Amino acid sequence: MRIPPWTRDELILACDLVARNGWHELRQTHEPVRQLSRILRSLRLHDVDLADETFRSVNSVSRKTADLASRHRDYTGKQTRGGKLEQEVLDAFLARPDEMHATAERIREAAAAGQLDALDLQHDALDDEAAVREGRILLRLHQRRERDARLRQRKINTVLAAGRPLECEVCAFHFGRTYGPLGKGYIEVHHVTPLYASGETVTSLADLALLCSNCHRMCHRSGGTSEPWRTPAELRELMLGFDAVDSGTTS
Repeated sequence: MRIPPWTRDELILACDLVARNGWHELRQTHEPVRQLSRILRSLRLHDVDLADETFRSVNSVSRKTADLASRHRDYTGKQTRGGKLEQEVLDAFLARPDEMHATAERIREAAAAGQLDALDLQHDALDDEAAVREGRILLRLHQRRERDARLRQRKINTVLAAGRPLECEVCAFHFGRTYGPLGKGYIEVHHVTPLYASGETVTSLADLALLCSNCHRMCHRSGGTSEPWRTPAELRELMLGFDAVDSGTTS
């Protein structure tokens, strides 16, 4: 069997070990390596025969920690194997260590709690740009949260009861005013706090924002792995800033 390449999620877990080990590789005999091997074999990120003991074995996990350690800027030896994705994940840990360690912890928690068993992790995520930042696992869990029909309806009912329109909190787009009866009552719901920061907690309606499809996607999108999670308020400020620039240019 051909062993599949490592995914971003797997590399996040491996890089978490390396970072916690002072950016040094871990050997096959280290217990964290054995634990990670068991986790990776249980994730179902790949369509593989788990009878093949070479798949994400302790040896392969140890080698991957060596690959990651050798790409660190302070490493003085010869760089081992690895490519662009390894470097991106390592750079993310250097730029946002707290977030990346929390991301790894959330993945481990979700795997231990069996929350990944019903998720389709072997196909491309619906939003590839968001997956680049969060990894496929947390993106799938985030999407499952946002598609909770009962939670969405509770948020909508609360907004309507307060006498507010169902419009985007960033750009004020209103589906009903634009599409008539077809768009009446439609709006997308976005969780303001990412899973790496919140974990699988009970969601408060205050954690939810009403967004149009474009602004929803822009909140998930990142211009690079070093950027922080973009909230609706920050996206609105970004839009206002560009509006001001455009006004100054055309005046």
